[in-house]
Parts: sequence; C-alpha cells; structure tokens
Amino acid sequence: MSRPRDDAKLDRVRALMADRELDALVVRAPDNVLYLTDYWCMKGYDLAVFPREGEPTLVAMEPQEEEAHASWAGDVRLFAGYDPSDPRPPTARSVEVAQTVIQERGYGRVGLELSLGTQATDRMVGEPTTYTHDFFHAFGPVEDGTPLLVEARAIKTEQEIERMRLANELAAEAMEHVRGLLRPGMTEAEAAAIWQGYVHGVGTGYRGQVDLAFPFSLVWSGPGIRTFTATGSRPVVEGQPTLFEIWVCCDGYWADHTKNLCVGELEPRYAELLAALQAVYDEAVAYVRDGAELAGLDRLVRERIAAAGYPGQPSHPICHGVGARAHEPPYPHQAADGAFEEGMVLAIEPGVYWPGGGGLRVEDNFLITAGGAEKLSPFPDGVVSVAA
Repeated sequence: MSRPRDDAKLDRVRALMADRELDALVVRAPDNVLYLTDYWCMKGYDLAVFPREGEPTLVAMEPQEEEAHASWAGDVRLFAGYDPSDPRPPTARSVEVAQTVIQERGYGRVGLELSLGTQATDRMVGEPTTYTHDFFHAFGPVEDGTPLLVEARAIKTEQEIERMRLANELAAEAMEHVRGLLRPGMTEAEAAAIWQGYVHGVGTGYRGQVDLAFPFSLVWSGPGIRTFTATGSRPVVEGQPTLFEIWVCCDGYWADHTKNLCVGELEPRYAELLAALQAVYDEAVAYVRDGAELAGLDRLVRERIAAAGYPGQPSHPICHGVGARAHEPPYPHQAADGAFEEGMVLAIEPGVYWPGGGGLRVEDNFLITAGGAEKLSPFPDGVVSVAA
C-alpha cells in the first residue's frame, strides 16, 4: 500500500543525525527499513542507506522490485537472491551494494544498528534472519545508530498513528467475531484460529488501506491462564475468562492487546479479581501523561497490585511502546530514566496470575495526547460476556 512520504518522521531522524554528526545510517532490521523507506521486506536481507542529506537508497531483492519502487527511496538498487555466478548467500550481495553506495557518495560517519536487541518480523514471519559478522564490519569505522532510531521512533507522526489505528480496529473486529462463536468445550487453539483467521482473511485488503495483515495470539482459558505459556488444547471454561493475548500487524505497524471473553456469568472469585485489577489499570492510564516519570508507572502499578493482595505480580513488564514493532521503547521499568511524551503510543498491561493456574490481565494501546491517554481500540477492557 503506497502512502505519502512521512516527512515529519524523516526530518526528525535527519535532525538527530545532525546532532550526532552522522552522514548516513545503514539499517537492516525490517522494522527500521520500513520506518525509513516504507518498504516491508519479504526475507530480511534488504538494506536501507539513509543519508542526512539527499535521497535514501533501498537495497532490495529482485523479486520485490515493484514494492521497492513504491517505497519512499529515491534510489533503488536490486540484488539477486540467487546468482549462478556467485555462490555466496544473498546478504553478501546486499552488503556489497550498500558499500558501493557509501563509497559513491563519500559518506564519512556511518551509523549501524550495533546494539539492536530485537527486531520485528519481515513478511515471511517464520524465517527470521540474523546479522553476520561481515555486516558489522563492512562499513569501516561506525557509530551505533540504534539510540538515534529509538529516540526518533518513540514519537509517532500522524501517519503512523493512523496506521496503528487500523491495526487496533482490525484486532477489535476480530474479537467481536470470535465473541459470537466462542463456546464451552472449544479448545483454546480453536478459539485462537477463529480470531487469527478473521485478522488474516479480512485484514488483508482491510478497508482498501492494508496490503497484508498478520495475526499472532496466545489464548488461554480458566486454569490455563498463565504468563509465558503457549496456547494449548485445553477447553474453554464456562464462567471463567478466556484470555486473548493478541497482536495484529498491518503492513508493518502493530497493535498489542489482551482481551478477555467469558461464556456465561463470571465466577465471583474472578469478578473480585477483575474489580481490583481494573482499578489499578484505570489509575495507570490516568498516570500516563506528558511529563510523567517513566519509572513511576511501574512503581505505581506494582504497589497497587501488592496492596490488593498480590505482591510480586506480574512477572512481565506492565508497559512498553508499540509502533513498527509490537514491543519497542520506551520501557517504563523502575530503572528507566526519562518521562512520557506526547505522541508516544504505549501498551499498558497489568496482570495477576494465581499459583497453579488462572488469573487475569487487561491491556490496550494508548496514544499520549495533550489531554491524557487516548485508548486506540474500540473493544472493551475487562471481561466481556458471551451468551452461554
């Protein structure tokens, strides 16, 4: 899906490059290539050379020539995925093309993603690519460009927010779809497949504004609710929550939610937990405003959960950024410096998990505005009832 060049985003990156006296960035992480060129690669072998001045260069595999020329890059250089005269892997050819660009243009100080810890998926999803030693040593003396990209990406532009709204709204539609079909005895995996099928089937071509939509999910019901466990063949339990930990990716931009359905009337013990957790969640959302301390949010949530009778909960982070990656900075843990800023998009996700299984989590995505935190998903928080 071709979109107008997001100059507000690219100008911010170039201003940060000027501050750091970088002539160019060379990026390979699929989310950073997308961020700088609006090109979402298939295999993760592609590169972008983004200069402080002048047009960016996209180094793309030949089969994606059409998508590459629809990108924001003013210069597209293609390389072969397979070359009968060159037995090396394709990444060797993409790096050589990028080296040629650097040499042709005489760039001096170059930034690479030297400290990148994670990256978002490419379009192939199941075939993640990794960096090689040769990539990190291909461009001479380099600077770490990751902090620059983290700072730039933390504040979303109007175009980015609109793209994330699409992902949020698609995730909500899929929840409404599964809400109408969920039944006791259905397995967690069957419930997940219904949700995933809607996202991929309806989301690809969604509203004429999305080329490709991918679903990712973890679904647990009743005693199956545990953090860091996979969806299983456990049955949907009447009177207990079925928790959907869900991610939607629309053309490289993400939504990250936790939504809960309950077939029949929610059991009293879960209703009590929901009331306590919802109060913590509401206070956390109210806290997240421009200028509020990052570390203060984590302290607030954990103190309130402990006061409700669940010290040490949850075992996972309670907030993170969302954008061209499902989990990206800022990470408001208690060792974090800095403050929330207008324009950030966050996932806020307090949870409580009982020993032996069961529990609850609530999560949505919020845009920090001048007036506070704006919820991006139209699907309700808490536990949504399903007719038995």
